[in-house]
Amino acid sequence: MKLNLKLIILSFILVLATLLRLVSLNKVPVSLFGDELDLGYQAYSILKTGKDYSGNFMPLHFQSLAEWRTPLYLYSAVPTVAIFGISAWGVRLPAAIFGILGIFVFYLLIKQITDKEELALLGAFLLSISPWHIQYSRAGFEVTELLFFLLLGLYFFFKSLKGGKYLWLSVVSFCLTPYIYSTAKLFTPLLMLFLVVVWRKEILSLGKKYLFIALAATLLVGGPIAASTLFGGGAERFGYISVFTDPTTEAEVGVSRQNDARMRGETGTGLTPTLLDRVVHNKYTFWGSTVIKNYLQAFSTNFLFVKGDLNLRHSIGIGELYRIEFIPLLLGIIFFFTSKTDKKIKSLIGFWLLAGVIPSSITREGGWHATRLILILPPLIFLITYGLLGLYERLRNKGRIIVLGLYAILLFISVFSFQHEYWVHYPWNSERWWHAGYKESIKTIKEIDKDYDKVIISMAGEPVWIFFAGWYEYPPQMWHQGYPFKKVNLNGFGEISYIDKYYFSQAGSIYDLGKIIDSKTLYLAVAKEIGANLIMEPGRTPPDLKLIKAIAYPSGEPAFYLFSGTK
Repeated sequence: MKLNLKLIILSFILVLATLLRLVSLNKVPVSLFGDELDLGYQAYSILKTGKDYSGNFMPLHFQSLAEWRTPLYLYSAVPTVAIFGISAWGVRLPAAIFGILGIFVFYLLIKQITDKEELALLGAFLLSISPWHIQYSRAGFEVTELLFFLLLGLYFFFKSLKGGKYLWLSVVSFCLTPYIYSTAKLFTPLLMLFLVVVWRKEILSLGKKYLFIALAATLLVGGPIAASTLFGGGAERFGYISVFTDPTTEAEVGVSRQNDARMRGETGTGLTPTLLDRVVHNKYTFWGSTVIKNYLQAFSTNFLFVKGDLNLRHSIGIGELYRIEFIPLLLGIIFFFTSKTDKKIKSLIGFWLLAGVIPSSITREGGWHATRLILILPPLIFLITYGLLGLYERLRNKGRIIVLGLYAILLFISVFSFQHEYWVHYPWNSERWWHAGYKESIKTIKEIDKDYDKVIISMAGEPVWIFFAGWYEYPPQMWHQGYPFKKVNLNGFGEISYIDKYYFSQAGSIYDLGKIIDSKTLYLAVAKEIGANLIMEPGRTPPDLKLIKAIAYPSGEPAFYLFSGTK
């Protein structure tokens, strides 16, 4: 392929990728959800104080309200939060940028390992229009940054085999991935070990200088995150989501043993399990069954092509890949693994695909969790690409034109359908998943709270501390002084948490609220607390309350109401 044509096609792909990831980034998805706001406020706190919002100076793991978070994406967001504030552009722009850069590195990697320009360009194009990749490039998730550094590590690794001078860059790229997302803490060491074992002869022939520099880089870059994970707060997140800490395990095992006993004809309560019951039904068999189920589910057509991740923040409700890609994926598996391609490259793609599922499979709901499973997206796209190119090379003349022309039409329809669903229906369908309404509510409070002595924010919907801190852009220095939150007995609310004049609780009955708050108190209510649509029927405002503002979801449905007392 001529150089000019190659550059034109590559430029088109990158421009397309940029448009799909940056256009209206502040509008779709419709709002920042809780984790995005947590990320934004952490970055804001670092920017203003050098500490996370829990008061830890420049941490390797960020201590947030619910968990410990990996640091690199948070630090990546500090410059964009400095420019755009805690906003969609401030929080999401790094994900979009790394998504675009990842497509370019994917192109470089495919070209490096196959020496096929057409394959590299087609792979980059398919990744640029991938629903899975677009979804995570347009929200404040860490995984596009993870893929970027993972692909970069592989690219520099294969480039280093021809001289060695890039080996340390490969090691640094790999060692940065555990700083980005927790699945890399298991997958990246496995991948690095695999590369060392399979390419050991080539690596050992590079020279002691390059090996020493690479080893030093491993210790310097990878050592701190390994120590923090093993001995600090980095392992707490895994403890929370692991199948091995699932609190339902004991109950599930007990029910299975009880069912066995009843099938033998035993009755009553307190049935005693037999030795066979204990062997067949125990926590180890339960864990093993769950892990295997998760592992196989990740490769199911239901996850990949039909429904995808059921969480509407992770997917719009379709498969993670286009359904039309099912056939080229099968063809790609056949063509690639039966081709004359270097056996080591074949083993890499196979290992990447099979091992990439392991970190997710040992977590709860890990069989369809698209965030944790995105590690396998590059090898899947590679195989789909290989299948399409292989089909093109095997067809001749009119057959080639007809089959691939039909496929191009169906792919265009699939992409158009996804884009229509994403831009037209998804904002309304997912509005609650993205915690819409909190921004307008908290911003309104910020505009008028100088006229009130107390502001009470309802906890009826979500734990609201981070929504308040993020959307209010509450000064981190003051947040540090009030965190962890103090509690106070507030008349009519019981013991509730607070910071300054802001209180976080839920009224016992919204229709008694007017009796316990006065005209100098604001109360932000979740719409479900009211049971009436005050946007349509403001006259149904509960007694002794003044409706300051009604906040709607994008669909027009009530989201929140802001009240004050009348006395």
